Amino acid sequence: QVQLVESGGGLVQAGGSLRLSCAASGRTFSSYAMGWFRQAPGKEREFVASITWTDGSTYYVDSVKGRFTISRDNAKNTVYLQMNSLNPEDTAVYYCASKRNKYASYNYWGQGTQVTVSS
Repeated sequence: QVQLVESGGGLVQAGGSLRLSCAASGRTFSSYAMGWFRQAPGKEREFVASITWTDGSTYYVDSVKGRFTISRDNAKNTVYLQMNSLNPEDTAVYYCASKRNKYASYNYWGQGTQVTVSS
């Protein structure tokens, strides 16, 4: 199994920045890629960004392109999500997740961290 622990959430004003971290432990060698997802109140969970452990290929949902940056530190088994120019629509619980290969579903999830952006 892979255990994931997110941190770094909080309250920030619109236009501000936050950096989320996701520390992975356990069978991390079985992980192919990591993703960040978010779920706002009353909405379904949505994909935000992903990164592969090997070559660092990244993908973003259109709404965060140019504002969010996903990165990883292989030595620390940690993935980050740098969030800039935050707006109230970014308010959500942010989750990190792991999947074992390119075509698999994300099968390990963290507990989530709350991000609240005030206007």
